[in-house]
Amino acid sequence: MGHKVVVFDISVVRALWETRVKKHKAWQKKEAERLEKSALEKIKEEWNFVAECRRKGIPQAAYCKNGFIDTSVRLLDKIERNALTRQSSLPKDRGKRSSAFVFELSGEHWTELPDSLKEQTHLKEWHISNTLIQIIPTYIELFQAMRILDLPKNQISYLPAEIGCLKNLKELNVSFNHLKSIPPELGDCENLDRLDCSGNLELMELPFELSNLKQVTFVDISANKFSSVPICVLRMSNLQWLDISNNNLIDLPQDIDRLEELQSFLLYKNKLTYLPYSMLNLKKLTLLVVSGDHLVELPTALCDSSTPLKFVSLRDNPIDNARCEDGDEIMESERDRQHFDKEVMKAYIEDLKERETVCPLPKSQRGSSMNTHEETDCKWEPDDPVNQRRDKEVS
Repeated sequence: MGHKVVVFDISVVRALWETRVKKHKAWQKKEAERLEKSALEKIKEEWNFVAECRRKGIPQAAYCKNGFIDTSVRLLDKIERNALTRQSSLPKDRGKRSSAFVFELSGEHWTELPDSLKEQTHLKEWHISNTLIQIIPTYIELFQAMRILDLPKNQISYLPAEIGCLKNLKELNVSFNHLKSIPPELGDCENLDRLDCSGNLELMELPFELSNLKQVTFVDISANKFSSVPICVLRMSNLQWLDISNNNLIDLPQDIDRLEELQSFLLYKNKLTYLPYSMLNLKKLTLLVVSGDHLVELPTALCDSSTPLKFVSLRDNPIDNARCEDGDEIMESERDRQHFDKEVMKAYIEDLKERETVCPLPKSQRGSSMNTHEETDCKWEPDDPVNQRRDKEVS
């Protein structure tokens, strides 16, 4: 018996496949119409757009209005163009600072940190300023390489406890924000060298746990509401610069001489009536700024020729009547005024140091000139009540 051979017409096979192809194309068309009407495609488009915005560091507020996402390509291009414009307008010195380990953010259009920042745990520096950001997220604990946390002039209302996990942190600047307290966990940042909490206006105390910060050399807590020098500050044995101006100090602690390494002490615009004699034990103190206080007594030996101190007493404060450049508009807010205050005083101190370097006064003249009211290292105001009292003692 031989093999059976099936014989059929090829036209029948072709017609069969053509029918199947036609049905498949019709199904594809119907499926495309269904997807076009479905919300799934719109959701996919929105997610892709959101992912692209996050990758480029664009804040959610820029593309999400009232819960709806604007996926317009022109919107994305506009946001990118604005970002490039802002970057090109940054000062040249900031460009030099930028690197793969530095994160920079500035501008009032920022209300929150970009989500993509969470993945950049290799960063060593954050420089965030002049934004409307209110919260520092708890995932900051992931940034174990962090050295500098520079957050001035934002809207930050509190710092997370997780900041204490940054064991390598060297500098923390949270000046001119809205802080009312400092987390005690900051005391765990044992390598901290500089702490700037100035200009928060409502800060009244520092936690005792900050006594553990034995490496700190610079503390600025000016323009707040401190009524006394914090105990933790007195225990910072390496402190060299302390600015506690523009507060509510009535007196200084008698054990202020615990700060044996203190070189610069800014006390202006408090409510001090005297300076304690224990300040004579601050052998390394070279700059003492007192202004706008009510001093009626101070140790006269502070201005003795044997001390390296440059005593600055500014009876008339140039900041009290500070105005803008046009001379008509008063500073908009208390924070702006305090910031301007600090900038002026900083400029004054720098000018004082420069004049001392260019034209130093011989030591032999320093003590004698005090009695004749000549301008020397110690600026002496004859109308000041302290000076009147001293003049009587001399006579």
